[in-house]
Amino acid sequence: MRLFIAINFEEKLKNSIQNIIQDIRKHSQKGRFVKNEHMHLTLEFLGEIPAGEVGLIEEAMEQISCTVFTLELSEIGCFKRRGGDIYWIGLKKNQSLFRMQRELHNLLLEKGFELESRKYNPHLTIGRKVVVDSDFAPDKYIAQLRGLNITVDKIDLMKSEHIDGKLKHTVIFSKLLH
Repeated sequence: MRLFIAINFEEKLKNSIQNIIQDIRKHSQKGRFVKNEHMHLTLEFLGEIPAGEVGLIEEAMEQISCTVFTLELSEIGCFKRRGGDIYWIGLKKNQSLFRMQRELHNLLLEKGFELESRKYNPHLTIGRKVVVDSDFAPDKYIAQLRGLNITVDKIDLMKSEHIDGKLKHTVIFSKLLH
């Protein structure tokens, strides 16, 4: 099964972000934009994992020693791609997030999982293959993002699968932070 570990958001925050996405859509010529049910912040992408190894992932998640913290949304940016860019919402630097992700990464490595080795770059993907109008100004959303915070009180092990041609993300395990 295809798995990843993520921070999921409350519906109120997803709706606020969706309002921004809908406005960006008005200024774009094309793109696939993220729906509420797929909105999350990835901590670690695991890929295809045999069902028998899920317990090892849960053990690693249970060992995390992080307390509840808050993330602040900060900016809208993009990764340039041929055929359309990947648009994302960035976060203000947060040492608790980086510490937790690094601890999780190391615990998973100790359990024998093969993980990406590139530097963790936290962002919330909001659109793929997006082509915006030439007058599009992402800085105009900074004021709207100010005050949109994510209380991180748990992390979730997510299963990603296609059912009847639709992408579905399902929480299969949660680790509460204290």
